[in-house]
Amino acid sequence: MLEKSFYEQADKAIAKHGRQRSALMPIIQDIQRVYRYLPPELLSYVAEQLDISEAKVYSVATFYENFSFEPKGKYVLKVCDGTACHVRKSIPILNRLREDLGLSEKKHTTDDMLFTLETVSCLGACGLAPVMTVNDKVYPSMTPDAASALIEELRGESK
Repeated sequence: MLEKSFYEQADKAIAKHGRQRSALMPIIQDIQRVYRYLPPELLSYVAEQLDISEAKVYSVATFYENFSFEPKGKYVLKVCDGTACHVRKSIPILNRLREDLGLSEKKHTTDDMLFTLETVSCLGACGLAPVMTVNDKVYPSMTPDAASALIEELRGESK
């Protein structure tokens, strides 16, 4: 069971966007923006409040890649592994970040909930390859050493 504040946040999103079916996407976007993931209990609650099936809510939430059912860290790191980035050695960057953060292919978020590491097919910045983003801020021409330095800088900002 979630804390009352989670439901209050969902109620705010519902009040902002309305109770019609077309409000589903902006409501769950608002929820994810606040919590960095979609708690399943809130999806059930939203379905009930909008008078639509849970299956419909889950079908929307699972269709779009930007929605997550797992809690994410304060900093979401995305390493591009599209063709241009891959050719320009994005995998060593990904491997260094995993090593620095104690993450793996199966574990994506640090225990302190500070970092989540993801790979993406393309960030749309091929001319700047290899590229990574931190909470949607683009970092071009990355190297493993630059990625490590960025992690240390972000850790310092969080203290």
